[in-house]
Order: sequence, then structure tokens, then C-alpha cells
Amino acid sequence: MIKSVLIFNQLGKPRLIKFYEQLGISTQQEILREIHTLLSKRNDNLCNFLEGTRTIGNTDTRIIYRHYATLYFVFVTDMSESELGTLDLIQAFVESLDRVFENVCELDLIFHFDEIHYILNEVISAGMVIEVAVQEITKATLEAKRLAQPDAESSRFNELVPGNANDQSGDASNSIATFLSSLVINITVASIIFIIFCILRPRFKRVYAPRTYAVEKERRPEPVGNGLFSWIPAALRAPDIRIIEQSGLDTYMFLRTIRTMFIMFSVISIVSAGSILPVNILGTMRQTGLNSLSMGNVDPKSDWLWVHVGAFSIVVCWCLWTIIGELRVYTHLRMWWLTHPQTSQKAGASTILLSHVPHNLTSDEKRLYELFSVFPGGVRQVFVNRSSKELKDMVKKRDKLVRKLEAKLTKYAVKCLKAKCSNPPSEKDLLDCVEEIARCNQFIQSARQNVEQMSKRSSALVMFNEQIAAHMAAQSVLDFKPFSMSQVSMSVDPQDVLWFNLEISPWSRRIRGYLSFMVTLALTLLWTVIAAVLSSLVQIKSLAALEPFKWLQDSPVALGIFSGTVPSLILAVLMAILPSILRLLLVLEGTQRRSLVGLRLLHRYFFFQVWNVYLVTIFSSSIFQIAIQSVQQPGRIIELIQTQVPQSATNILTYVLLLAFVGAAKEILQGVPLAMRYIKLLLKAKSPREQIRAEQPLDFKWSDAIPTHSLVFLMGFSYAFLAPIVNWFVAVYFGLFYLIYRYQFLYVYNHANWSMGGLSFPKSTTQMLVGLYISQLYMLLMMVAKLNSSASAIMRVVVCALVMLITVGAHLYIRDVFMPAISYLPVKRAVDVARNPLLRSEFPNVLDEDGEVEKSLTLDERAARNRIYAMYSSMVPKSIIKLGLRLFPPSIAAPRASDDEEAAADHRSNRLSMVDQAPLADSLDVDLMREFSGPELRASAVCSLWVPLQDPMFSELVREIEHRGQGTVSVITKGTQVTANFKVKADPDVGLDKVLL
Repeated sequence: MIKSVLIFNQLGKPRLIKFYEQLGISTQQEILREIHTLLSKRNDNLCNFLEGTRTIGNTDTRIIYRHYATLYFVFVTDMSESELGTLDLIQAFVESLDRVFENVCELDLIFHFDEIHYILNEVISAGMVIEVAVQEITKATLEAKRLAQPDAESSRFNELVPGNANDQSGDASNSIATFLSSLVINITVASIIFIIFCILRPRFKRVYAPRTYAVEKERRPEPVGNGLFSWIPAALRAPDIRIIEQSGLDTYMFLRTIRTMFIMFSVISIVSAGSILPVNILGTMRQTGLNSLSMGNVDPKSDWLWVHVGAFSIVVCWCLWTIIGELRVYTHLRMWWLTHPQTSQKAGASTILLSHVPHNLTSDEKRLYELFSVFPGGVRQVFVNRSSKELKDMVKKRDKLVRKLEAKLTKYAVKCLKAKCSNPPSEKDLLDCVEEIARCNQFIQSARQNVEQMSKRSSALVMFNEQIAAHMAAQSVLDFKPFSMSQVSMSVDPQDVLWFNLEISPWSRRIRGYLSFMVTLALTLLWTVIAAVLSSLVQIKSLAALEPFKWLQDSPVALGIFSGTVPSLILAVLMAILPSILRLLLVLEGTQRRSLVGLRLLHRYFFFQVWNVYLVTIFSSSIFQIAIQSVQQPGRIIELIQTQVPQSATNILTYVLLLAFVGAAKEILQGVPLAMRYIKLLLKAKSPREQIRAEQPLDFKWSDAIPTHSLVFLMGFSYAFLAPIVNWFVAVYFGLFYLIYRYQFLYVYNHANWSMGGLSFPKSTTQMLVGLYISQLYMLLMMVAKLNSSASAIMRVVVCALVMLITVGAHLYIRDVFMPAISYLPVKRAVDVARNPLLRSEFPNVLDEDGEVEKSLTLDERAARNRIYAMYSSMVPKSIIKLGLRLFPPSIAAPRASDDEEAAADHRSNRLSMVDQAPLADSLDVDLMREFSGPELRASAVCSLWVPLQDPMFSELVREIEHRGQGTVSVITKGTQVTANFKVKADPDVGLDKVLL
């Protein structure tokens, strides 16, 4: 007979006491103390049997025990029980506990003492052994728990009890069905869209290749063949330097970011497939479905976890090294872009825009001139901005009249040609409109001549003789007074300036900033509620209660399709609305430049997506499960982290699948622009000028795309080592988008609305580091969750913590070393360029820290080598690249005669003005008011009408229009005509003239 069962820790604290004979409380306590004293003094090498003492029952009693970690399991029996049999009974009891609680620990005994007693009662009743089979004990216990909590525990019962009739978990089968159905549907839809694009592309050049005719000739790419797949080699064979020349540094760095992410996840996929994934599959935790491929399937006590930690540490360090290498390359490219003739020779490169200028300086421009003359080269011009509401209204009125008159004249020309009038009648309303335009132009001319009478604003333009002076002024503290001249903008582009925000007071701007931030936070929380409500409405359990949707429960295929596509689709629609709201908040906040609005939107939209898409919509199920179950059973929080966190990988997979296939296909098909191009031409393009504007390439939505790709990188990297199956689909995502974006930026998108020298790239790297941090936090939590008393488990936690410290150090290094050199032109670069003008145009050597040019190589040889350095140096050690160049020299085109002399002659330093591209040396009186001030002051007092009146029958009408215009209205008929079927046709080469547009 068994007299008692005792469980206590090494300090003697009881965790379970069960006596099968009547004893007083004081006697029970004395027995516990004496047994603890006996066992705590015994060496582990001694046997597990003791004879009873006088207190315990003399020599007729046996004390049989086992020591597990910090706990002693003690059975006190009489002489009739077998000692070895009792040892086996203790082992069966402990195995039953481990089966029920999954890696049982002392906390489980504290918080679940009632379940411990239930399990003990399944083994022993009234001191007699009634069951020793672990499987039966576990089955009976979990059956009781399932009856008590059927919804919460039924899947756990089916999972842990082998041989049960319902062994296959419904959740596991649903997760596989959801994944497979989502994969099949997304691939099918993407394939259909892709085929449609390949068929439509040669036939709709206006949508799929507008850059081949609707941009300046020097920015046009090579034409693409009409084959179904000819666009793929055309996109891939374009060298990087051509992308920079035709689409700008911003486009190149964006494509480079996508390519870097693709390479990272390709490497991670290969590494994880050969190391982590086999360990997960061979795990012993009996996970089912997709969960069997995650870390949750690995035994917490297994040393195979070192495979995860090792792969994680190596990959994270390599990724950090790659990010630092990419920033090094970008820093060189940024300096090269700033000093390149296409940038540095524009007047805007040497001009700064000041706001919050004190009144005593705006009232006397000479004082501003003196203030900034301390910078190298001195000041060329100073202009204090002025404004006039009457002039602004008149310019708007004149432009509206011009558009209206062009549309009427175009319609009039078509009407006359259809009627075949030899002497078309003049229409009085047309000539009256010309006279009204002439009066507007005269008012504009008069206002421009009397600009000094306009009210001065608290903003000013300062143009320096040297580019470096503008960069030094932008970094300087210009005044000691609070907020005085605190807002300085460089590389001024008047089309980029939000002129209505320049006059906002500093205090108002600060208050608006706080309010905008608070509204953004409130919007984030509100969006969370909206997304949660919509997501819950489309959950199958909610819809199944409605009569029209009950059939879904009886169709596994329909259930998988619905669960795999509808929630992700609703989420994508919601997120498409948000950027416009956030952009409006940033404008109302007082941001002074459109480009700065876009840059600030990158981080704000990224934060919004991380919170709403990742944490709330995708990851919330695991968080809520952990929170709810840990409140009910606090001792299981460590276990829940191990099992619930990896299970969110299915949600991430379905979301990435939607974006990777359907999102990429939608990006290349351009379905909405395809329809809008023709609708706009049909309804709005009523004149040649409007036709050319409708033909202009689309603007790429930088502020929407960059945070979305960074979010996918974050989602993929956070689960790269917990559920490595994610890596393959994230790699496919970035690979598809890289191919598509190369084609889109070469042939479809216009980059002119985002020309900032790649300043979005540092923000992308910061967002990539956020993904690395979250991945490290997950890995650290998983290693802590799988922690036990072994030194190996403790070392795994230490290694994960060290990797996080290395990441923090790398982040600080990036912030302190690269960020200061990115925003402004370094003085050394300016000196190097002044000493050697070849550096202005030559593609930079990203491995050269001295800024010197090797004279032993020709210009073409240096260019080919430098491009290889830029391509591979961020991911491959420098020594390997140089070895490869020695073994396999790049093919070089035949060198031109006197390469260096030609390059030097091409870039002798006459800076060009931003608008007319005339050499500044030949026009020293570049008018800052005319070129860089507000739109009303830059408006010309002469306008051109571009209409199809080239037929001789309209010559009299043209002369009459120019006569009525009194020298302020001219008629241009070149490049436009009415075709034989009476359609108006406009020549893009003429329409791209800045005078017309």
C-alpha cells in the first residue's frame, strides 16, 4: 500500500501533499521536514530507496523517490510494495504530467494543483495503484479537461493523445487548406493577368510604353519588340547607369533596395532549407499541418536548437554587413549625383529657400546679402518673396481662359474642315476671349513691373556663387533667436514648394505638428477598430450564422478559398485609402515641400502598416491567445509563446501570397490607368495641349510603395527562422517586383515628381533594421521560452542577446557615420571635384576612400570596373571582387580618342539655370523672382495657343487672334493637325516644349 505522495522543491517548499492514512497536520508537516532533511543530504549517486525512521514508520516503511530538476517526487510505501515497481510508477506519473502540461515545470504544479491531484487520482486511489499506462492516464485527464472546456481544449486533446479517433486537428487541416487554396488562387489569377498584359502590351503603347515617345528624347529607352515576352530581356539587359541617366538616382536606389531584399531572402531560403527546415520537420513535439515546419515542432530540450541559433546569428550579421555596404555605395553615389553637371550646374543647386526670416532682414535685402556673404564664393542674388492676391487670381483666370480658348479653337477647326469651308466664318466669342486674355496679360505685365509695391513675406531666396556655400548655409545656425530662419530648403525647385505653407508662424507650425501627430495616433487606433470589425465580420464562424453563408461549412474547398483571400483583400483595400489621409495631415501640419511630405510619409505610413497590418490584423490572433490563456493559466505563458508565435506564419503566408502574385500582376497590368487613359482622352483632352498632358507617363506612388515593401521585408524576416517556409515566398515577392519595376521605370513611370537624389533609401534601410530587431526579439523570446537548467540552453539565450547588441552597435554606427554625409555635400568632395573635374561625371569608385582617379586606366575601363564595384561590393568582400576582375576582366568597348580630355571639356564649369538651361556665365542676371519665386510671380505675361490651325484657310483667323492679343498672345500650329477622319493629332516632341506645357 502507498501511504503518501509528496512533491517538494530543493528548499522544502511543498508542491503536492497526499496522505492515504489519517494523520494530524503537525505530523504531516514533521514527516515532510524529516524526508526533506534526509533527501537533501543524499548524494545523487546513492540509490533511491530509504528505510523509514521512527517518525515516518520505522523499518516497516520505505521511502522511494526521484529527483527531477528542482523537484523531489517521493512515494512512501509499506513493505508489500515493490521498490522498483514504485520507481516505475513515479516515472509514469511524471511522464503523464509532462504529456498534459508539455514540458512540465514547477510553476505548473503551483498554478494547476487541482489538475495535478486529478492526475494522481487516475494513478492511485485509496493507496492502491489503479493505472500505470501513461497513454491511458493522459487520455483520461485530457478527456476530463475537454468536457470541462470543449472549445478550448478539444484540439489539444486530439493532438496529444495518439490513436484518438479524431487525431487529425481541424485547425491543422484548415491551415493547410487555407494555404494551398490561397496559393492556387493567387497563382491562377496572377497568371491570367500576366497573360492579358503580354497580349495587350504591344497594342497599347500609350499605357505600357509611354516613355518611348512622351518624354524628352535623351530620357527615352530603347524600343521593345512586339513578342509576348520580349519585355523581360529588355528590362533586364538595361545597365544600371542607363537607369540612373533616364530615371534618376531615386529610381536606381529604389530598384537596388528591392534587389537587395530579393538577394537576402534568396540566401536565407537556401540556408534555412539546408539547416532549419529539416530540424523542424524531424521535431518531436507532434505539431500538425504547417506548424510541423516551424520551430514550435522542436523539443525545447533538444540541442538541435543550436542549428536555428547558428543560422540566425550568421544570417543577421551578414545582413547587417550588407546594409552597411549598401549605405557605403549610396553615400558615394549621392556625392556623385550632387556634383554631377546635371545637378550642380542648375541654379537651384546653389540656391536656398529661407522661411521665418525676421522683418528687419526682409525689409532690407542688403542685410541678407551681407549675412550670407561669409560663405565661400559669396552671394550672387537675394530675393525676398512677395505675393499679391489680385495677381494670383488674374493668373488663374488667364490660364483658365487659355485652356478654354484652345478647346474652342480646336473644335472650330474640326468643324470647318468637316464642312470644307474655303472661307471659314469668324466667331465673335473666340475673339472676345482673346481680348480678355490680352487684358489679363497686360495686368500681369504691369504687376511684374511693380513687384516692389507688393507686400513682402517672411521667406527669401538666396543664390550663391558656389554649390558648397548653399550646403554650408543649410547646416549653419543662422540666428540665435528662437525659430528665426530655422527652416532652410536646398536644391530649390519652385514646383516642389508648397508656397501657402511658407507663411505659417513657427509656433503655429509646432502646434500643428503636435496635433497632426495626435490625429495620426487616433487614426491608427480607429483604423484598428475598423479593420478588426471588418475582419470579424468575414470570419467564417460569424458568417456561418447567416442563412446565405451556411453552405460554406459543408464545402472545404470554398472554406479554404474564402479564408485565404477575402480577409487579405479587405485589408489591402483599407490600406489603399490611408496614404491620402496621412498626406493631407502632413500638408496641414505646415510642411513646406511636396518632396518632404513624401519623405515624412514614408515613416508614418510604415508605422501605421506595422501596427495595423502586422501586429493587429495578422499577429493579433497569437497575441490574444497568449494573453487570454495566460490569464487563465499563468504557468503556461512560456509554453504558449513556443506554440502560438510560430503559428501566425500562416496568416503572413496568405498576405504575402496575395501581394506577391496578385499585387505584382496588378502592378504590371495597370488596369485602372489603362481605362483612365482612354476615358481622359475622350472626355478631357479637347485640345492638343490636353492630349499631350494626358499622354504623359504616370507618376509612381513612392510614399505608398516603399513602406509596403518594407513591411513585407519585416514580416518575412521576423519569421525567417521560426517558420522558414515564409522565406521562399518573400523571395518570390521581391523577385517578381524587381523584374516588374525595372520594366515600369524604364518604359512606364515618370520620376520627375520625386527627384531627391535617393534620400528615401536611408529611410528604407532604417525600416529594414526594424525587421531585424523584431526577428531578434522573436528569437530571443523563443530561446527564453525553451530555456531549461542546462548550460546549452542558457548559452543560446546569451548568443541571441549578443546578436541583438551587435545590431544596436551597427545601427549606431550607421547613424553616426553615414547619415551626416548623406544629406549634405561633404567639403572634401567639393574640394576633390574642384581639383579634378573628371570626378563630376565619372561613375564613382565606391571602394575608393581618397576620391582620386587612376590615370593608368582609360575612362571606359574605370567606368566598367566602378560599376562592378557598385554592383557587388555590398555583399561580396573586396578581395574576392578584385580577384574576379583579374581572372575575368569585364568586356570594354573600344576606347574613344582622348577620353579624359573630352570629359574635361564636356564639363567645364558653366552652371545652367533651372528653367532655360542657358549657361549662367552668359546670363549673370538670372532673375530669382522669375525662376524660383511663387507661381504668380513666375507666370509669364505672354501666352501661346497651340491649336490645329495650320491649314491656309485659317491664316486670316490666326492673324486676327495675334492682332487682338496685342503682342501678348501667339498662335503655334506646328506639331498638330486634323487627320483625314477628323481626329486631332498632336506631336509629343513639339508638345514637350516647356513653352507649351
